[in-house]
Amino acid sequence: MKKVGVGIVGCGKISGIYLKNITGLFDNMNLVGVCDLEADRAREAAEKYKTKVMSLEEILASPDIEIIVNLTTPAGHYPICKRILEAGKNAYVEKPLSISFEEGRELVELAKAKGLLLGCAPDTFMGAGIQTSARLIQDGIIGEVIGASAFMMCHGHESWHPDPEFYYQKGGGPMFDMGPYYLTALVSLMGSVKTVSGMTSISFPTRTITSEKKRGNVIQVEVPTHVCGMLRFANGAIGTIVTSFDVWGHNMPCIEIYGSRGSLVVPDPNGFGGEVKVKQYFSDQFEKVPLLTSYHMDSRGYGVSNMADCILQGKKEELQASGRRALHVLEIMHAVHTSSESGKAVDLTTACEKLTLL
Repeated sequence: MKKVGVGIVGCGKISGIYLKNITGLFDNMNLVGVCDLEADRAREAAEKYKTKVMSLEEILASPDIEIIVNLTTPAGHYPICKRILEAGKNAYVEKPLSISFEEGRELVELAKAKGLLLGCAPDTFMGAGIQTSARLIQDGIIGEVIGASAFMMCHGHESWHPDPEFYYQKGGGPMFDMGPYYLTALVSLMGSVKTVSGMTSISFPTRTITSEKKRGNVIQVEVPTHVCGMLRFANGAIGTIVTSFDVWGHNMPCIEIYGSRGSLVVPDPNGFGGEVKVKQYFSDQFEKVPLLTSYHMDSRGYGVSNMADCILQGKKEELQASGRRALHVLEIMHAVHTSSESGKAVDLTTACEKLTLL
């Protein structure tokens, strides 16, 4: 079987599951090499996954690599993706697409101009949980969708992440860190968002790291850490989303979708599986629905595998975790913050394709 050569840029915490799945779960890719600013991390990854350490320049120039996966921190997403595309390679990047909406749009336009693929995490909407939920909605089980709610609330990452500073710097915060999972799920299930309103706050101006390596270091918080948004979808439905690094605990659902004939509980979009439950208008309680596809385990890298399939089959239009979808999500996130600053609703300029059932 022909395989697509892949290079990895960035061997931090998230890279482990990508490397594991690219070399083990999916059979349409060949891991050619890895690179990282920290030589030890690159060497450890290369040894564990039986590949070689390469410089960024070597990865960009390698004739054996067709897809470069950018797993750097958010500040590196735009400049490295731009170099990837300019080198004639297809790019797949961790979320968000870019810190800046304008730079994200530039990447989408650059990929289109060069005839290359640009993909962006999250790809969890391709998993069994969101796919099953989408099938229920498309089959009319809950009727016409009229609303939704989403909650991602915790007390930040400084208690467990070895390098948590970037979560509280420009490009970080709960909306830009975790919002992509929830917003990608919402637009995949309900379609594009048309108008956004938002309110934000910084509850704690500093954070003290309690994880090892940097224990006791104090982080100055630069971005809102409690973010609330209202979303009017193009189909008329209204959604609410709350993302927060300021909450010690809660009992709110991850995502619920409300329809004219029932309600749907959607599993955590930070995973591929989870429980899907539905309550129709004639039922007394929510009932669990069997998952419809096999990708219910941690399948991060599914979006990269799909990109590889698009290349192998010559069907670029079938890319699922596309830059266009990620750009729409990026604009929504910026609009929530812009609305909070201006006190006015923000009309969006982008849209995205509907979810394709796999």
